[in-house]
Amino acid sequence: MAQLTRHQIAPVPTAPAREATGRIALRALTVLLFFSAFAHTALWNLFNVGSLAVLAVLGLATLAVWIPLIVRPGRDGDSDQRVHVVPLAWRRLPWATLVYVTLAGASIAWSQWPGASAQTWGLLLGTTVPALFVAHVLTWSELLRTIELALKWVVGLSLLFELWAASVVRGPVAPNFIEMPDDPDPQIYWTRGDLFDLDARIQGVVGNANVLSIVCLIAIILVAVRLAARQRHRALQVAWLVVAAFLYLRADSATGHVAFAVAVAVAVIALLMRRITTRAGRTRLYALVFSAAAAAIIAVVLLWDRVTDVLGRSDGLSGRDAIWADVIERASAHPAFGNGFATPWVPWDDAFHGWIVDHDLTVFHAHNMWIDVFLQLGVVGVAVALVVFVAAAWRAWFFAIDRPRWDLEANRPYSALSLAPLLIMAVLLTQGLTESGPLMLWGWMLMVSLTFRIKLAPVIGVGAAESPRGVPSYASPTVLGTAPR
Repeated sequence: MAQLTRHQIAPVPTAPAREATGRIALRALTVLLFFSAFAHTALWNLFNVGSLAVLAVLGLATLAVWIPLIVRPGRDGDSDQRVHVVPLAWRRLPWATLVYVTLAGASIAWSQWPGASAQTWGLLLGTTVPALFVAHVLTWSELLRTIELALKWVVGLSLLFELWAASVVRGPVAPNFIEMPDDPDPQIYWTRGDLFDLDARIQGVVGNANVLSIVCLIAIILVAVRLAARQRHRALQVAWLVVAAFLYLRADSATGHVAFAVAVAVAVIALLMRRITTRAGRTRLYALVFSAAAAAIIAVVLLWDRVTDVLGRSDGLSGRDAIWADVIERASAHPAFGNGFATPWVPWDDAFHGWIVDHDLTVFHAHNMWIDVFLQLGVVGVAVALVVFVAAAWRAWFFAIDRPRWDLEANRPYSALSLAPLLIMAVLLTQGLTESGPLMLWGWMLMVSLTFRIKLAPVIGVGAAESPRGVPSYASPTVLGTAPR
């Protein structure tokens, strides 16, 4: 039997660091915030307008937790029940994003639909504030884990929901479980219950195949990145990867397939950039990438019919070209500052009800984020939004390809986790070509939180922003990834 002696050859075993109870509760709140954004359509189909009350309650809870942490960061003693965060670095706030939010709020003054502008601006605040909150109070490891957990809930519930509809209901399910008239348009259903029909698309708990595809793709990215970082529970992570991939394939979204291809291309280019150690080598690779991108764009334009045939869509991208034409025509009446903020278009407002109808449903966005911004905030808004998303992509790019460095040591290993923001931004920007998702709810929340976190903590696992009190060492891992060259 092993005994302790005065001549130990190893340190005496000790209990692992205990994580603050308050911090565990904090992470639970952030998971709920992201889940409510990802699954907002499900909440709407369950509670209708009551889903807005859910968002309002979560927003107030966010402020109730965050304001004391801003006023008294890390001054609450050593109790395990307390939460400790670093002081908020005001100069590192995403100011371009806040300018866009301010412009959207100011547009109420000249809006052609002031009621819709006021309501949707409140929704914009309700996603911007939680996004800033989670980026401030969580470390990189916690933030990515939080997003991943929220996505797993959506993916898991989507599979269970489709299984229930196909095996128990054995047919379509309507929003709010209402009785549908005879022969309704299938687009109206929450889900059509086609899980067992391998030739049909499924919609999941989010009620939309295109949204389900993008959500599953982001889940695949996060799980794959964590697997590459060799983090814990690898077998379970592989199982989640299989489920997300299955739902992604069954959603069969053209936008999702293009976003997947773009994400793979961006990941390959970023990994190649990591392997190049000279400035001249990176310059040559940049030139090659831009030339290949230009050639690809020209090929798509010249071979548009074949591209749409491969994607299984019409030349007009399922009627999006007609929607874009109507939106641009209306936007041209107020080209400078737009007609007024409205993201999404609220279908109960007279300005949008029955304006553009697709499959017997009032369309609630322009199916292109840039055209949508042009309609609402004009050329000025497009310019501000361009700065917001270009800055986000710029920061995510160099966050992924530059070696982690905070002193004279210039040969530290890369982090696999640092690829996640870049790949998520690539997916969002691709989605923005045919959807307005990056401007609202979870798309906006992801963009704001990741951008702000990069500004707060430019190196994963290093710095005061990555080591708040109450977080044990295993919750803020040091840089992971490939061995230094």
